Amino acid sequence: MPDVLSQNEIDELLAALSTGEVDVSEIEEEKKEKKVRKYDFSRPDKFAKDQLRTLEIIHENFSRLLNNFLSGYLRTYIEVDVISVQSLIYTEFSNSISNPAILGIVDFAPFSGQIIIDVSADIANAMIERVLGGTGKAVGASKENRSLTEIEMTLLRNILIKFINLLKEPWGNIVELRPKLENIETNAQFAQIVSPSESVALITFNLHIGDNEGMVNICIPHFVIEPILPSLSSRLWFATSNKREMTESERTALETGISKSKINLTAVVGKSTISVSELMNLQRGDIILLNKNVEESLEVFVEDQLKFKAKPGIKKKNVAIMVTEVVEEGDERDE
Repeated sequence: MPDVLSQNEIDELLAALSTGEVDVSEIEEEKKEKKVRKYDFSRPDKFAKDQLRTLEIIHENFSRLLNNFLSGYLRTYIEVDVISVQSLIYTEFSNSISNPAILGIVDFAPFSGQIIIDVSADIANAMIERVLGGTGKAVGASKENRSLTEIEMTLLRNILIKFINLLKEPWGNIVELRPKLENIETNAQFAQIVSPSESVALITFNLHIGDNEGMVNICIPHFVIEPILPSLSSRLWFATSNKREMTESERTALETGISKSKINLTAVVGKSTISVSELMNLQRGDIILLNKNVEESLEVFVEDQLKFKAKPGIKKKNVAIMVTEVVEEGDERDE
Protein backbone atom coordinates (compact mmCIF):
# COMPACT_ATOMS: atom_id res chain seq x y z
CA MET A 1 0.00 0.00 0.00
CA PRO A 2 1.54 3.41 -0.92
CA ASP A 3 2.57 5.78 1.88
CA VAL A 4 0.20 8.62 2.68
CA LEU A 5 1.89 12.03 2.58
CA SER A 6 1.35 14.52 5.35
CA GLN A 7 0.24 18.07 4.55
CA ASN A 8 3.78 19.41 5.15
CA GLU A 9 5.24 16.83 2.74
CA ILE A 10 2.65 17.79 0.11
CA ASP A 11 3.54 21.48 0.50
CA GLU A 12 7.28 20.71 0.16
CA LEU A 13 6.68 18.61 -2.95
CA LEU A 14 4.60 21.37 -4.58
CA ALA A 15 7.28 23.91 -3.74
CA ALA A 16 10.01 21.68 -5.24
CA LEU A 17 7.97 21.24 -8.42
CA SER A 18 7.42 25.00 -8.76
CA THR A 19 11.15 25.79 -8.31
CA GLY A 20 12.25 23.01 -10.68
CA GLU A 21 14.11 20.99 -8.04
CA VAL A 22 11.93 17.97 -8.90
CA ASP A 23 11.18 17.01 -12.51
CA VAL A 24 7.73 15.55 -13.26
CA SER A 25 9.19 13.33 -16.00
CA GLU A 26 11.51 11.68 -13.47
CA ILE A 27 8.53 10.82 -11.26
CA GLU A 28 6.67 9.31 -14.23
CA GLU A 29 9.73 7.20 -15.15
CA GLU A 30 9.90 5.84 -11.61
CA LYS A 31 6.24 4.82 -11.84
CA LYS A 32 6.87 2.93 -15.08
CA GLU A 33 9.62 0.82 -13.52
CA LYS A 34 8.59 -2.69 -12.51
CA LYS A 35 8.20 -3.00 -8.77
CA VAL A 36 9.69 -6.10 -7.15
CA ARG A 37 7.75 -7.67 -4.31
CA LYS A 38 9.80 -9.35 -1.63
CA TYR A 39 9.09 -13.06 -1.13
CA ASP A 40 10.32 -15.01 1.88
CA PHE A 41 10.96 -18.61 0.77
CA SER A 42 11.11 -19.70 4.42
CA ARG A 43 7.47 -18.59 4.75
CA PRO A 44 5.72 -19.66 1.54
CA ASP A 45 2.17 -18.34 1.15
CA LYS A 46 0.42 -21.58 0.25
CA PHE A 47 -3.05 -20.27 1.10
CA ALA A 48 -4.62 -17.81 -1.32
CA LYS A 49 -6.57 -14.87 0.08
CA ASP A 50 -9.76 -16.31 -1.42
CA GLN A 51 -9.19 -19.59 0.42
CA LEU A 52 -8.54 -17.82 3.73
CA ARG A 53 -11.74 -15.83 3.24
CA THR A 54 -13.71 -19.05 2.74
CA LEU A 55 -12.15 -20.54 5.88
CA GLU A 56 -13.25 -17.40 7.71
CA ILE A 57 -16.85 -17.82 6.48
CA ILE A 58 -16.87 -21.50 7.51
CA HIS A 59 -15.63 -20.73 11.00
CA GLU A 60 -17.94 -17.76 11.45
CA ASN A 61 -20.76 -20.29 11.03
CA PHE A 62 -18.95 -22.54 13.50
CA SER A 63 -18.64 -19.68 16.01
CA ARG A 64 -22.43 -19.22 15.98
CA LEU A 65 -22.98 -22.94 16.63
CA LEU A 66 -20.37 -22.86 19.40
CA ASN A 67 -22.02 -19.81 20.93
CA ASN A 68 -25.40 -21.56 21.07
CA PHE A 69 -23.91 -24.79 22.42
CA LEU A 70 -21.83 -23.20 25.18
CA SER A 71 -24.68 -20.90 26.24
CA GLY A 72 -26.91 -23.90 26.90
CA TYR A 73 -24.20 -26.22 28.21
CA LEU A 74 -22.63 -23.75 30.65
CA ARG A 75 -25.82 -21.76 31.34
CA THR A 76 -24.13 -18.38 31.32
CA TYR A 77 -23.46 -15.43 29.02
CA ILE A 78 -21.29 -16.54 26.08
CA GLU A 79 -19.89 -14.56 23.16
CA VAL A 80 -17.75 -16.15 20.42
CA ASP A 81 -16.16 -14.11 17.61
CA VAL A 82 -13.69 -14.90 14.84
CA ILE A 83 -11.00 -12.24 15.15
CA SER A 84 -8.49 -13.41 12.51
CA VAL A 85 -7.72 -16.04 9.87
CA GLN A 86 -4.11 -15.98 8.77
CA SER A 87 -1.45 -18.06 7.06
CA LEU A 88 1.83 -18.67 8.87
CA ILE A 89 4.38 -21.41 9.48
CA TYR A 90 3.89 -23.96 12.23
CA THR A 91 6.92 -22.91 14.26
CA GLU A 92 5.43 -19.42 14.69
CA PHE A 93 2.25 -20.94 16.08
CA SER A 94 4.05 -23.38 18.40
CA ASN A 95 6.36 -20.65 19.74
CA SER A 96 3.35 -18.53 20.71
CA ILE A 97 1.87 -21.30 22.90
CA SER A 98 2.32 -20.84 26.64
CA ASN A 99 3.05 -23.67 29.06
CA PRO A 100 1.17 -25.42 30.47
CA ALA A 101 -0.97 -25.45 27.35
CA ILE A 102 -4.26 -27.13 26.49
CA LEU A 103 -3.90 -28.56 23.00
CA GLY A 104 -6.52 -30.87 21.58
CA ILE A 105 -5.01 -33.13 18.90
CA VAL A 106 -7.84 -33.91 16.46
CA ASP A 107 -7.89 -36.55 13.72
CA PHE A 108 -9.40 -34.57 10.86
CA ALA A 109 -10.90 -37.53 8.97
CA PRO A 110 -11.48 -38.11 6.09
CA PHE A 111 -8.27 -36.08 5.59
CA SER A 112 -4.96 -37.77 6.30
CA GLY A 113 -3.61 -35.65 9.09
CA GLN A 114 -4.35 -33.85 12.33
CA ILE A 115 -5.30 -30.38 13.42
CA ILE A 116 -4.80 -28.66 16.78
CA ILE A 117 -7.33 -26.83 18.93
CA ASP A 118 -5.55 -24.54 21.38
CA VAL A 119 -7.68 -23.38 24.33
CA SER A 120 -6.38 -20.67 26.65
CA ALA A 121 -6.08 -21.59 30.34
CA ASP A 122 -8.54 -18.89 31.46
CA ILE A 123 -11.27 -20.16 29.15
CA ALA A 124 -10.63 -23.83 29.99
CA ASN A 125 -10.79 -23.20 33.74
CA ALA A 126 -13.91 -21.04 33.39
CA MET A 127 -15.69 -23.85 31.50
CA ILE A 128 -14.64 -26.45 34.07
CA GLU A 129 -15.78 -24.19 36.91
CA ARG A 130 -19.21 -23.76 35.29
CA VAL A 131 -19.61 -27.49 34.67
CA LEU A 132 -18.86 -28.12 38.35
CA GLY A 133 -21.60 -25.66 39.35
CA GLY A 134 -19.44 -22.65 40.12
CA THR A 135 -19.73 -19.06 39.02
CA GLY A 136 -17.17 -19.43 36.24
CA LYS A 137 -14.63 -17.13 37.89
CA ALA A 138 -11.93 -19.78 37.81
CA VAL A 139 -8.71 -17.84 38.30
CA GLY A 140 -6.89 -20.15 40.70
CA ALA A 141 -5.52 -22.60 38.16
CA SER A 142 -4.32 -19.94 35.76
CA LYS A 143 -2.70 -17.83 38.48
CA GLU A 144 -0.91 -20.82 39.95
CA ASN A 145 0.10 -21.84 36.41
CA ARG A 146 -0.53 -25.48 37.31
CA SER A 147 -1.53 -28.42 35.13
CA LEU A 148 -5.08 -29.75 35.16
CA THR A 149 -6.01 -32.63 37.42
CA GLU A 150 -7.29 -35.92 35.99
CA ILE A 151 -10.89 -35.00 36.85
CA GLU A 152 -10.53 -31.57 35.23
CA MET A 153 -8.92 -33.15 32.16
CA THR A 154 -11.82 -35.61 31.84
CA LEU A 155 -14.38 -32.78 32.02
CA LEU A 156 -12.43 -30.76 29.47
CA ARG A 157 -12.16 -33.77 27.16
CA ASN A 158 -15.97 -34.13 27.17
CA ILE A 159 -16.35 -30.45 26.29
CA LEU A 160 -13.79 -30.64 23.47
CA ILE A 161 -15.48 -33.72 21.98
CA LYS A 162 -18.75 -31.78 21.71
CA PHE A 163 -16.74 -28.78 20.50
CA ILE A 164 -15.18 -30.60 17.53
CA ASN A 165 -18.43 -32.35 16.58
CA LEU A 166 -19.84 -28.89 15.83
CA LEU A 167 -17.30 -28.59 13.00
CA LYS A 168 -19.22 -31.12 10.89
CA GLU A 169 -22.05 -28.79 9.89
CA PRO A 170 -20.03 -25.71 8.76
CA TRP A 171 -17.75 -27.94 6.67
CA GLY A 172 -20.71 -29.92 5.29
CA ASN A 173 -20.87 -28.02 1.98
CA ILE A 174 -17.31 -29.11 1.14
CA VAL A 175 -16.66 -32.45 2.84
CA GLU A 176 -18.33 -34.81 5.30
CA LEU A 177 -16.05 -34.50 8.30
CA ARG A 178 -15.51 -37.24 10.88
CA PRO A 179 -13.30 -35.44 13.42
CA LYS A 180 -12.13 -37.35 16.48
CA LEU A 181 -10.30 -36.09 19.55
CA GLU A 182 -7.18 -38.25 19.88
CA ASN A 183 -5.38 -36.67 22.80
CA ILE A 184 -4.95 -33.55 24.92
CA GLU A 185 -1.39 -32.31 25.29
CA THR A 186 -0.22 -29.78 27.87
CA ASN A 187 3.22 -29.22 26.35
CA ALA A 188 3.62 -27.75 22.86
CA GLN A 189 6.81 -29.80 22.31
CA PHE A 190 4.72 -32.98 22.27
CA ALA A 191 2.25 -31.59 19.74
CA GLN A 192 4.49 -31.56 16.67
CA ILE A 193 1.90 -32.72 14.14
CA VAL A 194 3.84 -31.25 11.19
CA SER A 195 7.35 -30.05 10.40
CA PRO A 196 8.28 -26.62 11.84
CA SER A 197 8.39 -25.05 8.36
CA GLU A 198 4.98 -26.34 7.24
CA SER A 199 2.45 -23.69 6.26
CA VAL A 200 -0.72 -23.64 8.39
CA ALA A 201 -3.97 -21.71 8.53
CA LEU A 202 -4.63 -20.31 11.99
CA ILE A 203 -8.21 -19.38 12.91
CA THR A 204 -8.38 -17.35 16.12
CA PHE A 205 -11.55 -16.95 18.19
CA ASN A 206 -12.18 -14.60 21.08
CA LEU A 207 -14.41 -16.11 23.79
CA HIS A 208 -16.28 -14.36 26.58
CA ILE A 209 -17.58 -16.70 29.28
CA GLY A 210 -19.26 -14.53 31.88
CA ASP A 211 -16.54 -12.15 33.05
CA ASN A 212 -13.73 -14.30 31.62
CA GLU A 213 -12.11 -13.65 28.26
CA GLY A 214 -9.61 -15.72 26.31
CA MET A 215 -8.56 -17.14 22.96
CA VAL A 216 -9.20 -20.39 21.13
CA ASN A 217 -7.04 -21.23 18.10
CA ILE A 218 -7.66 -23.84 15.41
CA CYS A 219 -4.46 -24.74 13.56
CA ILE A 220 -5.03 -26.47 10.20
CA PRO A 221 -1.88 -27.60 8.32
CA HIS A 222 -1.80 -26.92 4.59
CA PHE A 223 -1.10 -30.52 3.56
CA VAL A 224 -4.16 -31.74 5.54
CA ILE A 225 -6.73 -29.82 3.50
CA GLU A 226 -4.67 -29.56 0.31
CA PRO A 227 -6.94 -32.06 -1.56
CA ILE A 228 -9.96 -29.74 -1.21
CA LEU A 229 -8.22 -26.36 -1.53
CA PRO A 230 -9.73 -25.76 -5.01
CA SER A 231 -13.18 -26.09 -3.36
CA LEU A 232 -12.31 -23.30 -0.92
CA SER A 233 -12.95 -20.68 -3.58
CA SER A 234 -15.54 -18.23 -2.25
CA ARG A 235 -17.38 -18.22 -5.58
CA LEU A 236 -17.56 -22.02 -5.73
CA TRP A 237 -18.45 -22.32 -2.05
CA PHE A 238 -21.38 -19.90 -2.33
CA ALA A 239 -22.53 -21.59 -5.53
CA THR A 240 -22.76 -25.01 -3.84
CA SER A 241 -23.82 -23.94 -0.35
CA ASN A 242 -27.53 -23.74 -1.21
CA LYS A 243 -27.74 -26.81 -3.46
CA ARG A 244 -27.67 -29.47 -0.77
CA GLU A 245 -31.08 -31.04 -0.29
CA MET A 246 -32.34 -32.49 2.95
CA THR A 247 -31.97 -36.26 3.12
CA GLU A 248 -34.85 -38.54 4.09
CA SER A 249 -33.25 -39.38 7.43
CA GLU A 250 -32.76 -35.66 8.21
CA ARG A 251 -36.37 -34.95 7.24
CA THR A 252 -37.61 -37.79 9.48
CA ALA A 253 -35.47 -36.60 12.39
CA LEU A 254 -36.79 -33.04 11.94
CA GLU A 255 -40.42 -34.20 11.84
CA THR A 256 -39.87 -36.37 14.92
CA GLY A 257 -38.32 -33.48 16.82
CA ILE A 258 -41.15 -31.13 15.88
CA SER A 259 -43.85 -33.68 16.77
CA LYS A 260 -42.44 -33.97 20.30
CA SER A 261 -42.44 -30.21 20.87
CA LYS A 262 -44.88 -28.86 23.44
CA ILE A 263 -46.92 -25.73 22.73
CA ASN A 264 -49.57 -23.79 24.62
CA LEU A 265 -53.14 -24.10 23.31
CA THR A 266 -55.63 -21.59 24.76
CA ALA A 267 -59.40 -21.42 24.14
CA VAL A 268 -60.81 -17.99 25.01
CA VAL A 269 -64.47 -18.17 26.07
CA GLY A 270 -64.88 -14.41 26.22
CA LYS A 271 -63.70 -11.19 27.81
CA SER A 272 -65.02 -8.74 30.36
CA THR A 273 -63.87 -5.59 32.11
CA ILE A 274 -64.46 -5.10 35.83
CA SER A 275 -63.03 -2.81 38.47
CA VAL A 276 -60.52 -3.93 41.08
CA SER A 277 -63.10 -3.51 43.86
CA GLU A 278 -65.55 -5.74 41.97
CA LEU A 279 -62.80 -8.33 41.53
CA MET A 280 -61.99 -8.27 45.26
CA ASN A 281 -65.66 -8.75 46.18
CA LEU A 282 -66.37 -11.68 43.84
CA GLN A 283 -68.09 -14.59 45.60
CA ARG A 284 -68.88 -18.12 44.58
CA GLY A 285 -71.98 -18.11 42.38
CA ASP A 286 -71.48 -14.56 41.04
CA ILE A 287 -71.98 -14.15 37.30
CA ILE A 288 -69.63 -12.14 35.05
CA LEU A 289 -71.10 -10.88 31.78
CA LEU A 290 -68.78 -11.68 28.85
CA ASN A 291 -68.60 -9.96 25.47
CA LYS A 292 -69.68 -13.06 23.53
CA ASN A 293 -73.03 -14.67 22.87
CA VAL A 294 -73.46 -18.38 23.65
CA GLU A 295 -74.00 -18.96 19.94
CA GLU A 296 -70.63 -17.48 18.96
CA SER A 297 -67.49 -19.56 18.39
CA LEU A 298 -64.58 -19.59 20.81
CA GLU A 299 -61.18 -18.29 19.75
CA VAL A 300 -58.38 -20.87 19.98
CA PHE A 301 -54.81 -19.58 20.18
CA VAL A 302 -51.60 -21.53 19.56
CA GLU A 303 -49.11 -19.64 21.73
CA ASP A 304 -50.25 -16.06 20.92
CA GLN A 305 -51.47 -16.68 17.36
CA LEU A 306 -55.17 -17.10 16.53
CA LYS A 307 -55.39 -20.42 14.65
CA PHE A 308 -58.89 -21.93 15.10
CA LYS A 309 -62.52 -21.27 15.91
CA ALA A 310 -64.33 -23.85 18.06
CA LYS A 311 -67.52 -24.77 19.93
CA PRO A 312 -67.50 -25.68 23.64
CA GLY A 313 -68.73 -29.07 24.79
CA ILE A 314 -68.14 -32.11 26.99
CA LYS A 315 -66.38 -35.38 26.14
CA LYS A 316 -66.27 -38.25 28.66
CA LYS A 317 -67.22 -35.88 31.49
CA ASN A 318 -64.35 -33.54 30.54
CA VAL A 319 -64.70 -29.98 29.30
CA ALA A 320 -63.70 -29.95 25.63
CA ILE A 321 -63.86 -27.91 22.44
CA MET A 322 -64.62 -28.96 18.86
CA VAL A 323 -62.69 -27.16 16.13
CA THR A 324 -65.10 -25.79 13.55
CA GLU A 325 -62.91 -23.47 11.50
CA VAL A 326 -59.24 -22.97 10.64
CA VAL A 327 -58.21 -19.32 10.73
CA GLU A 328 -56.07 -18.43 7.74
CA GLU A 329 -53.02 -16.22 8.20
CA GLY A 330 -53.95 -12.57 7.93
CA ASP A 331 -57.44 -12.91 9.40
CA GLU A 332 -58.13 -10.27 12.02
CA ARG A 333 -58.40 -11.24 15.65
CA ASP A 334 -61.84 -10.83 17.17
CA GLU A 335 -62.08 -8.14 19.80
